[in-house]
This record gives sequence, C-alpha cells and structure tokens, in this order.
Amino acid sequence: MSNEWLDTIVVARRDATPRIVVLDLISPDGAELPEFAAGAHVDVLLDGDGAAGLVRQYSLCGPPHDRGRYQLAVLAETASRGGSLGMHRLRAGDRLRISRPRNRFGVSDRARRHLLVAGGIGVTPLLAMAHALRVAGAEYEFHYCARSRADAAFLDELERDPHVRLHFDDGPDDQRFGIGGLGPVSPDTAVYVCGPGGFMDFVISSAQEAGWSAEAIHKERFAPAQDAATHTEGGSFTVRLAKSGGDYEIKEGESVLDVLLAKGVDAPYSCQQGICGECIVRVLAGEPDHRDDILTDRERADGMFTTCSSRAHSPILELDL
Repeated sequence: MSNEWLDTIVVARRDATPRIVVLDLISPDGAELPEFAAGAHVDVLLDGDGAAGLVRQYSLCGPPHDRGRYQLAVLAETASRGGSLGMHRLRAGDRLRISRPRNRFGVSDRARRHLLVAGGIGVTPLLAMAHALRVAGAEYEFHYCARSRADAAFLDELERDPHVRLHFDDGPDDQRFGIGGLGPVSPDTAVYVCGPGGFMDFVISSAQEAGWSAEAIHKERFAPAQDAATHTEGGSFTVRLAKSGGDYEIKEGESVLDVLLAKGVDAPYSCQQGICGECIVRVLAGEPDHRDDILTDRERADGMFTTCSSRAHSPILELDL
C-alpha cells in the first residue's frame, strides 16, 4: 500500500442518528491538514500499525475550505467487517491515522448546474460538494433520501439550505424521490449519486432511461456492485510489466493485484474492491476484461485498468508498471 499516514486526534464526537457517528479530526500540533476537493475520501487505519492494521475508506463531509479539521460520518453496518464498529468506538482524545485525501468523485468543471442525489450515509461526500458549490455560488439542487427523519444525518444543517429537498420513505407520497424531480435532461447539468447499492442502481438506471447520458452521471459506491468472487472468475492469462519487467501468470481465483504483491511488485492499491481507484494503471497492450465499478467508458477506452478487480480477454496483458 502506497499510503503516507497522517496522525490526527478525534477532537469531537457526536451521534448524528442512532447508527451514524460524526467525528471531527485535527492535527496533533494544530497545523493545517492537507487540502482536499469536495467528494474526496481518506483511508483510515484501525486496530493496528502499518500494514497489519485494518484499512477502510471514508468520505470527508466537512467544508473543503476548512483545513483546520476533517469531518467523517460513519454508519454502523449490521454486517460490518470491523471498520465501522471500530470507528464507533472512538472517543474524543483518541488518535487516528489517516491517509492524505484522494478523489475520483469530484465536482465536474464542465457542468453549469449540479444535481446531488444521496441515499442514507451517501450524504457524506455530497454534503462536502454542497459546501463547495454554495461557496462558489454555483447552481445546484440536493436531494437527500432516508428511511425516516430519525435516520437522516445533518438535518439541522440541511434544512437551512434552500437548495435541499428531503425525501423520507415513511413520509407522504408527494415528497418521495422520483427521477422526474431532477427536471429535464440538459447537456450542461451533472448528476451525482451516492448511497446503498440498490438505491444507486435505481437512481442510475432511472436517470439513463429518462435520457441522461452515462457521462453526465457521476457515482461513488461504498461497496462493489458485484460479489468479490466475480473479480477472479475466468481462465488464466499473463500480465507483462513494461517498466519493472517480468511476466506473471494470473490463474482463476487470483487477482492481478494479489499476484503482483505476492511477487514483491510495488503496485499501488487501497480498497482491493474496485471502488476507490488507487490501483488504476494503464494498459499498453492486450484486451482488458473490466470488472470495476469506478472507471468511466472514456477512461476504459483510454486504457485505464484496475488491477484489484479486472482481468483479461487476451492471453497477455501488458501494463505500465
């Protein structure tokens, strides 16, 4: 893993809902934290030091212009792999190691109008976007969907924003979210979607059926759309490394990344699920079999490839590593 870890201190902790905790982090010496753009996330190192620790990714939801502190909001997952429960155990004064922010879900610089659609904990990166768009004086509309008011975080802040529309599953039918609420399809408008997998699939498919192009829809998932086992299904192939040299056989049941790391190759990675983008490299030759949920069609056409989740249709895949 190619992280440079930063030490932070939990300076404040509050329960935003019975299942969502909000943590404010500052630098131990009071210095400014690295700048970030709206939509960014950080890796968080839990329950250990260095590579032995548990690493999870969480979106930064505070105002990007405030470099004095970072804010994270974490949902206690019922099927937690240890990360969310570890975050919920943190208290003010605890130390936490994080990576520098990185971002593949930023605000489009090509759009004039911005439509933010959040489901549940998916509000976190979109909240940072709303902060940035408000400061920039940009045109935006923010749709926040939750099961109920009790399950919705940041309500006090969001209800003061006239750009926000709240949608609750247990509320009247006329306030529930429908894709028609985004208004007419427009080439100068970008749609941003984040939330649980089923929610995202519904919003994205509905938007595309309504005429929104794939390039207009920006998304970030907290979990892969497919079961992780599907990333390693299929026959064997060979990965050839153009810079460091060497050919490596990738067998069924193995990922490109796992094999490279086992062979001592210094390959970038983070989430190992095909959703963060840290492991992306360029394909120089061969036909990739893309199985990630982060690259756009244009990026795939430009030769981008995720080593943790994608495979090859061709016998040999040459990578820029």
